[in-house]
Amino acid sequence: MEILTGQRGLEAGTIRVKGAPYSASRAEARIRAVRYLPEEPLRNACAPKMSVAENIGFRSFDQDGKGTRFWLKGREIRARANELVRDFKVKTTSVDAPIAALSGGNVQRAVLARELTGDVDLLVISNPCFGLDFSAVAEIRARIVAARNRGAAVLLMSEDLDEILELSDRVLVMSEGRIAYAVDAAQADIGTIGHHMGGHA
Repeated sequence: MEILTGQRGLEAGTIRVKGAPYSASRAEARIRAVRYLPEEPLRNACAPKMSVAENIGFRSFDQDGKGTRFWLKGREIRARANELVRDFKVKTTSVDAPIAALSGGNVQRAVLARELTGDVDLLVISNPCFGLDFSAVAEIRARIVAARNRGAAVLLMSEDLDEILELSDRVLVMSEGRIAYAVDAAQADIGTIGHHMGGHA
């Protein structure tokens, strides 16, 4: 996930999105419509001391929605954030509250609100429901499936086999830095997947 989001550099090989080399810059992510939902989003996808509105606005603060670059005013950022907080059911006392004040599930909803707004062709996700309560898990999984159903390709990285089998169309197992096993989710067997996860060919 760190490599795909640009947090860690490649040691070898290349990443391609739609056939073109991809280095996960903000400009490339915008052009290719790539979005991210990393594990522990408060640490990896947010500025904890900044407001809910500012965090939701990270992708759009310098865009008018028509491709024109300009700096949105605080009032406009808060107005957009209020709409998304309502649409994604983010529970917060105010969009001006620091995002660190939200529960884990609501941080995840706020990040999803940011990442799923606008065109999304590729959604890269890591352990999206780790540590969340049941209601948050159900909501977030439903949002991911809805993005898939709208045509987004979804790359889900998870150690939760139940989550993988619930959300995935195809399962690939990585072991010791390589893809060790691949199977359609409809034919997947937890025991076989676990066998390959343990490095047993």
